[in-house]
Amino acid sequence: MRPQNLLRFFIMETIFITIAVVAVVAGMGVGIALGYVLRKKIAQAQANSIEAKAEKILTDAKNKQQEYIIEAKEKANKIVDDAKREEKQTRQELHGLQQRLERRENMFDQKLIELQDRQQKMQEKVEQINKVKQDIEQLREQEFAKLQNIAGLNKEEARNILIKKVEEQSKEDLAIRTMKLEKESSEVFEEKARDIIVTAIQRCASSHAAETTSTLVNLTNEEMKGRIIGKEGRNIKTIEKLTGCELIIDETPDVITVSGFSPIRRQIAKLALEKLMADGRIQPARIEEFVEKAKEDLSLDIKKSGEEALYKTGITGIDPKLVSIFGRLKYRTSFGQNILNHSIEVGFLSALIATELNLDAGKAKRCGLFHDIGKSVDHETQGSHPEIGHMILKKFNMDEDAAQSALTHHADKPYNVYASIVKAADAISSSRIGARKDTYEQFIARLEELEKTVNSFPGIDKVYAIQAGREVRVFVKPNEIDDYAAFQMAKDVARKIEQELQYPGEIRVTIIRETRVIEYAK
Repeated sequence: MRPQNLLRFFIMETIFITIAVVAVVAGMGVGIALGYVLRKKIAQAQANSIEAKAEKILTDAKNKQQEYIIEAKEKANKIVDDAKREEKQTRQELHGLQQRLERRENMFDQKLIELQDRQQKMQEKVEQINKVKQDIEQLREQEFAKLQNIAGLNKEEARNILIKKVEEQSKEDLAIRTMKLEKESSEVFEEKARDIIVTAIQRCASSHAAETTSTLVNLTNEEMKGRIIGKEGRNIKTIEKLTGCELIIDETPDVITVSGFSPIRRQIAKLALEKLMADGRIQPARIEEFVEKAKEDLSLDIKKSGEEALYKTGITGIDPKLVSIFGRLKYRTSFGQNILNHSIEVGFLSALIATELNLDAGKAKRCGLFHDIGKSVDHETQGSHPEIGHMILKKFNMDEDAAQSALTHHADKPYNVYASIVKAADAISSSRIGARKDTYEQFIARLEELEKTVNSFPGIDKVYAIQAGREVRVFVKPNEIDDYAAFQMAKDVARKIEQELQYPGEIRVTIIRETRVIEYAK
């Protein structure tokens, strides 16, 4: 190639390169300018958006502030109104209290004035009474002097005459008392002889069941039934009217049944019939006479029974009337148990328990012996036998421990430790095997009544009275009674039994709640 062409090519290439470089530089400048402008516009847009948001937030905050201020003002006004209303009410109450206080002060002042007036009047009356006493004493001395002048005797002579008259009257009283003692001794000897004969007869008699509401009287022969009935039944009607018992005459050979709820009346009827059969003259007049004799004999027997019981237990210093009342327990039974024997047993048990506790055994024996004395007259006197016994013992000035033991020996919380001892001894004597017995009908009725009382509670499935009524087992429905309710039900059932039923000893209440789930594997 020619040199001119090379130079021309070189120059052209240089120009193209320069143009390219300039174009590149210009493009870069334009790009930078466009980028700057675009970035500025984006930044401007972002700045405008943030300012708008900030302004909106500020506007919302001002609105909220205004709402809070208005709400606070309303609450403040309400609080102020409530405070004013409470202040007004408090002022009214204080004003009422002040008025009542003023009225009471006025009443107090008035009462004080009246009391002072009464005190002054009482003082005046006391002075008047003292003056009257002085006048009476002077009159007495004057009358005494006049009597001495009229009688011609001084004080010593009159005293000697009075003592002499008292000695004469005392001699008469002593003579009467001696005759009475001789009569009582003869009665005792006669009763002792009768006991010896009766004991000999009883050794040959066969045993029989304990009598509860009837007494059997053995006849000398079958003909005696007709004589006891009498013409048109006048003899038997007279006996029933005078004794208050019913005579049952049936086909049983040589036996008459005396029926009645009072053991004392049955015993009077039995003694009267035995005396009539021994005498042989059975008519209304003789019946009345022998009934009265039977009452006298029974009264002596009752007194003797009380004295024997006290002698057996070693208790002395008891009022004779109280001894007679205590002896009536010989003809009183409870669930087939003789109350006199039961009382003696409770007395001995109480003494043994007190000895083990290092307490006064004599006092415990006295409390146990008289704890059921109310049962001697509970058919004639209104009230429960603990209340009657407490009243009797207080009347005869027995010590407080004995009276309270009679009152609280069935209570949940006895009066003191002696009453607690009596309660325990009473439970031991009553609950021992064979101590008490019921007829079949009474036994069944008592169990049915027990089950009926327990079955009155809701949620009970089945009730069973077992162990002769000394335990009751209650099956409850598990979906209605939970475990806590079962515990509460046991207490409620025991409390209801105590309130509504009468029973010897204690009754155990067992609540049974169980859930059974059964499945079969095939």
